[in-house]
Amino acid sequence: MKKIIIIGNGMVGNKFCEKIKQKDPNIEITIFSEESFRAYDRVHLTDYFKNKTLKDLYLTQTDWYTLNSVKLHLNDPITQINSTKKTVTSQQGIHLEYDYLVFATGSAAFVPDIPGTDKQGVFLYRTIEDLNQIKLYAKSAKKGTVMGGGLLGLEAAKALLDLGIRESSVIEFAPRLMPRQIDERASWLLQGKLKQLGVDCLLQKSTTQILGDKNITGIEFADGSNIETDILIISAGIRPRDELAKKLGLATGPRGGILVNNKMQTSDPYIYAVGECAIHNEMIYGLIAPGYEMAEVAASHILNNTKEFSGFDMSTKLKLMGVDVASFGDPFIEEPHAHTLIIEDKNRGVYKRLNISTCGQNLLGGVLVGDASDYNMLLQTTTNKIPLPDHPEELLYGPISDRNSDTTGLDALPDDALICSCEGITKSNIIDAVMQQGCENSEDIKKCTKAGSGCGGCTPMVNDLVNNTLKKQGKYIRNTICEHFELSRQELYDLIKIHKLKTFDDTIDNLGTGDGCEVCKPIVSSVLASLWNEMILQQGNDVTQDSNDRYLANIQKGGTYSIVPRIPGGEIQPDKLITIGYVAKKYGLYTKITGGQRIDLFGAHLGDLPHIWEELIAAGFESGHAYGKSLRTVKSCVGSTWCRFGLHDSVSFAIQIEERYKGVRSPHKIKSAVSGCIRECAEAKSKDFGIIATEKGWNLYVCGNGGSKPQHALLLASDIDSETCIKYIDRFLMFYIKTADPLMRTASWLNKMEGGIDYLRNVIVTDSLNMALEWETEMQHLVNNYQCEWKTAVNDPQLRKRFVHFANAPQEKDHNVQFRTVRGQKVAADWNSITNV
Repeated sequence: MKKIIIIGNGMVGNKFCEKIKQKDPNIEITIFSEESFRAYDRVHLTDYFKNKTLKDLYLTQTDWYTLNSVKLHLNDPITQINSTKKTVTSQQGIHLEYDYLVFATGSAAFVPDIPGTDKQGVFLYRTIEDLNQIKLYAKSAKKGTVMGGGLLGLEAAKALLDLGIRESSVIEFAPRLMPRQIDERASWLLQGKLKQLGVDCLLQKSTTQILGDKNITGIEFADGSNIETDILIISAGIRPRDELAKKLGLATGPRGGILVNNKMQTSDPYIYAVGECAIHNEMIYGLIAPGYEMAEVAASHILNNTKEFSGFDMSTKLKLMGVDVASFGDPFIEEPHAHTLIIEDKNRGVYKRLNISTCGQNLLGGVLVGDASDYNMLLQTTTNKIPLPDHPEELLYGPISDRNSDTTGLDALPDDALICSCEGITKSNIIDAVMQQGCENSEDIKKCTKAGSGCGGCTPMVNDLVNNTLKKQGKYIRNTICEHFELSRQELYDLIKIHKLKTFDDTIDNLGTGDGCEVCKPIVSSVLASLWNEMILQQGNDVTQDSNDRYLANIQKGGTYSIVPRIPGGEIQPDKLITIGYVAKKYGLYTKITGGQRIDLFGAHLGDLPHIWEELIAAGFESGHAYGKSLRTVKSCVGSTWCRFGLHDSVSFAIQIEERYKGVRSPHKIKSAVSGCIRECAEAKSKDFGIIATEKGWNLYVCGNGGSKPQHALLLASDIDSETCIKYIDRFLMFYIKTADPLMRTASWLNKMEGGIDYLRNVIVTDSLNMALEWETEMQHLVNNYQCEWKTAVNDPQLRKRFVHFANAPQEKDHNVQFRTVRGQKVAADWNSITNV
């Protein structure tokens, strides 16, 4: 019987043990670990600061080692190795022989040679012990800093936020964040996102010393500047744990790491190295997926299998600080070696870059920030060299996974396409689990194949594959929200309505399990708002809202807020114009006329919001709901009032429409327009619902969409009178609110509707579902319940307390907010740092 000793019980060491036991249950394994805890999930360490315990992070059950005849020695590292006699000696004096020895010692945090790293308040971010010390020390800290703007550094910054430290900074020596994963423009966008959360990014900063006597008080930089801080987390890179290997005399790399061949053997053929302690072809892999593949290769070779390690794709997708960030293939390749396609939406905080081969046939790589929903399909397109469509720019607008044709989408993937790189699970493995083993969701797949149990980045594609396979079997697919609600949004909507639930806590207590998550909380809040139209910040629903809803204003770059008063139909009286000008001048706001015929006011401090709202309300303005998933604007031309081509009074009808539907919450934002003739000056056909005057009345168009994926609205009804038009809009909006998926625009909703516009017309115009009266009644209820949220907030003392930057100094403003002057107006200091494409 072969005897194997594993040094290290991290994720990769644990995976090696798992894999070799699966291949040969009788093999004798002993593990030595210097930590006091058995293997735990380091990928999701940051969750430890939120609602997860150490028990949640453990990778195995307590009795797994006993049941599998594995001897585990915790808090007992190996100190001596005799490779001639094939023996090891532990710190506690255990002396054992081995046939094969496996180094899985991982890495340690790289600590720069800077004076003061030994001061109290300076921590690393690698182990549970580190996190426990950080949690304890952070209780007395007000300002936090992270040294390192890479993946782990941004995770550490998120940890500081989770610990309640609202003033924090990230220091990065490079000129951009995440320099190994994303390009400069993506970094700028990510930097802006972090700024909104209260995290300052200090780039191209070289630290010279850590200030303070016994405890850290600040950090000094080479350029002479310094910052104050109460706690510092160092995450400036990793250093392979190769000290024991060097002592033994194994070959190591010039900058560290145990040299291994394609079989994971070191310079001693009976000693292997896997994970972050190993260097293969001059590469040290800092991700979990290649570590797991190394574990598979080493286990296979020890058992006389010929499998080899030939390198690993470093593509990755993560959610950092609540922001999707992904890179795949070659993210940095440029002209003349590739053509680059880029879209950038500063309003939504989305950046997408695709690198296309010069022949236009293949995808070579890319970067995604803010919206990485298509990451898995783009990665598969790159990896499997799937031919691109005739217009590759379509890939920027997704969702690609819906395109299940022979040449694009899921059906184009080969059976051996690697879906879960952490566990080496292919497309055919997942399809087999569905068809042969009865798996019908990602949780079943995870239990059956372990796909998605590592970093979790493949879970969306696993879901798509499962659903696609079930559909082909003719099975009904339930589109459940998340693990806390085994319900679709439509089912949740109906049950909340039936049970008359008014808060998230009531909803999860009655219809769900657990405490909820970042997926289900905004969805439930949206449904509650759509059903009852109550003040969104009351009844405890404030903490479950999207960030913009929480402040009744859009958070902008630089840490300020925008204010958008409603101007129905674009019509405004001179006195109101004067008021907007007065308020903008008084509070130093940047003003801009929008494409929706309103005036945006930018650059407001959080504490100024209630004061600005009061002055606008006094002049007759209301909230324009620019921050909410609700009706934004009803654009209009001047119509028959002024235009010689106008057939009807489009302005009056636009005002009537906007006054009716203002404040109505929906799965996504809604835009509308009324044009006075077929010349279409109000661009009604690009809106979620648009109205165009005819000689006999109005034509009603629905499900148009501007933005990143334009789509013309389709004709729902023609030559109808104003009263009928409003009835149809009532029905249309209620049908959409009731049945659309979360964050689904009306265009996508119609595209996925079986029967398309013909079916929708039957439902809305001919009332084929016999729901018209109910929907009209429900809409009237929402209209009757309307309230200006700004007015409610300023008149409610408890709600008004929310709008301060510092709770203990409510009059203080955020002094980190910086402005500069552009064309005579104040704008955010980095306003011109990113250019649109």
